[in-house]
Amino acid sequence: QGQMMETGGGSVQPGGSLRLSCETSGYFIRVAWFRQRPGNAREGVASIRNGGVAEYYADSVKGRFTISQDNARTTLYLQMNSLKVADTAMYYCATGTHAVNAKNWNLESRYSSWGQGTQVTVSS
Repeated sequence: QGQMMETGGGSVQPGGSLRLSCETSGYFIRVAWFRQRPGNAREGVASIRNGGVAEYYADSVKGRFTISQDNARTTLYLQMNSLKVADTAMYYCATGTHAVNAKNWNLESRYSSWGQGTQVTVSS
């Protein structure tokens, strides 16, 4: 599996925006963003099939976050708008070789390679 590195995290005020990036490599058919909020288990944020189709989003971020890839399919993005304090978390990118569906896209077990994470802090 490929090695991945997330960038783009930081501190922002509520209502602000950030864009996370993740350099991917190796073979995969699915890429995703997860996050771990303080005191919580890691949760799926968004997932997309390699090539940019079949997107899934957590209900908590729908309409605010957008997952995408560059044309070369080597960089994964997460555009985060209208950020809330509740979005404060460590964000991870992940890739997998398993197909997913609307019921299992957010299971960690569907992804086999993980980045080390980038911290996003939303506070006033």
